Amino acid sequence: MKKLLVIIAVVAAFAGCGDKIPGTFSESADLPRIYPDYTNVTIPVNMAPLTFLADGRSEAIVARLTSGEEEVVCGGSKIQPDADDWRRLVESAMSASDSCKAVKVEVYIKDNGQWTRFKPFNIYVSPDSIDPYISYRLIAPSYVTYEDLTISQRCLENYDESVIYDNMLCTEPTSGQCINCHNYQNYNPNRMQFHARQNQGGTIIACDGKIRKINMASDSILSAGVYPAWHPWLNLIVYSTNKTFQTFHITNPDKIEVFDTQSDLIAYDVEHNEVTNIENDPLEFEVFPCWAPDGKSLYYCSAHYEYQDDIDPGLELVHRFSEVKYNIYRKSFDPETLEFGPRELVFDAVSMDKSATLPRVSPDGRWLLFTLAKYGVFHVWHRDADLWMAPLFPLDEKADSLSDPSVAQGGSLKMARPLEELNSPDVESYHSWSSNGRWVVFSSRRYDGNFTRPFFAHIDKDGRGAKPFELPCADPDYHRQFMRSYNIPEFMRGPVTIRPQAFADVLKGDGERVKYVGQLEK
Repeated sequence: MKKLLVIIAVVAAFAGCGDKIPGTFSESADLPRIYPDYTNVTIPVNMAPLTFLADGRSEAIVARLTSGEEEVVCGGSKIQPDADDWRRLVESAMSASDSCKAVKVEVYIKDNGQWTRFKPFNIYVSPDSIDPYISYRLIAPSYVTYEDLTISQRCLENYDESVIYDNMLCTEPTSGQCINCHNYQNYNPNRMQFHARQNQGGTIIACDGKIRKINMASDSILSAGVYPAWHPWLNLIVYSTNKTFQTFHITNPDKIEVFDTQSDLIAYDVEHNEVTNIENDPLEFEVFPCWAPDGKSLYYCSAHYEYQDDIDPGLELVHRFSEVKYNIYRKSFDPETLEFGPRELVFDAVSMDKSATLPRVSPDGRWLLFTLAKYGVFHVWHRDADLWMAPLFPLDEKADSLSDPSVAQGGSLKMARPLEELNSPDVESYHSWSSNGRWVVFSSRRYDGNFTRPFFAHIDKDGRGAKPFELPCADPDYHRQFMRSYNIPEFMRGPVTIRPQAFADVLKGDGERVKYVGQLEK
């Protein structure tokens, strides 16, 4: 009975100070240590409420959030503002007459029975909205199991999350399946694709309510499509085709190495179910295609590699993995004739003794965002991988076209720089642009080195980034308890409405076999 009374007394004590500013406290000149770190971040006007807790030992936490005449006080063990209160704070910040449109946050933390008030910070509110949804692949950071994974989607305006497709729907006790590489046409959730490998494998194309399973097996191409890039308006998807292997390091902190022994580029005509090679040099590993927003240029990465021995290619690359380094190239494309031009070097990472991957062009065609590391192609496992930015426009901005091939020769890409304002000492990898070009989302392992989490950052007109912030959750401790990595975050204008079982039903059927053609038909 005495133990019960003690517990009730403790609960009552926490409830009593949960929504009140402490009467007595000491002052600290330091910012509070909170998780996630939302101190002085910039958020979009339509972002869900930011929740946080004390990052370290504490008995309780209280926060006062103010903007103009609006004030919200909340606390307990976590700071979790109500959605309506949060909306009022943000709207008040946006209506501020001065240039500092922000929610001011004062944090009080109790430790050893004593309260401390920390240095206040701002949550800056940008009028630039963000696309309402992102999707990602949720997967355990394991090396031997992959069946228990999903492609999921999350509403950024609240905390709602749902499954687009669950890999377990087609996995059998003796034969597993692996899904990957979801992609959309111009942020349109009604036009998406993803791959299923191994059991009942194939490429799923969902186009305006119709779901198709495509069998890309052909003697004329290296493999089925892997990394996709859907043309901004044509029903044309460019893929890299890859023969991928993995190996493990013994002493390297990067743990695992994923590499290609061959890779090419192919183009797939969705309407005619035809496929053709567009880059298949045996001395080049082509990968990660990406369309410019005007649909007239295709960017991709390629590494020059010559095998020296007659042993198995995979075994040779296990020994020479650090020699494989990728540059960024571009091919012109005519949307009328469907013809590709010759490749042009865009960013020479090899001259820096580096490897560049995952090129992504901003929606206004002005900026090229990519990942740079010491070597290799699978930078999500490389701790030195950082985000870099390069301008795609002449420095005097007098070119007739922002995708003018002469831009690279004009030297603007020599202005490429690491995005220090976004990078961390750990991995930064998969990334994409919002449809208005003012936000990027990227995967980072900055908090624990093991799990990739989605981070967002505002990008201004000059290509400068604000301090990034982690995807907010209803429970701020959620990601620390969630044993999954978020891979390939992609922005969407809305949710995918097709049921997971509908995708599974199509996957369980036979796929449509593609026709190989020498040149795409007009």
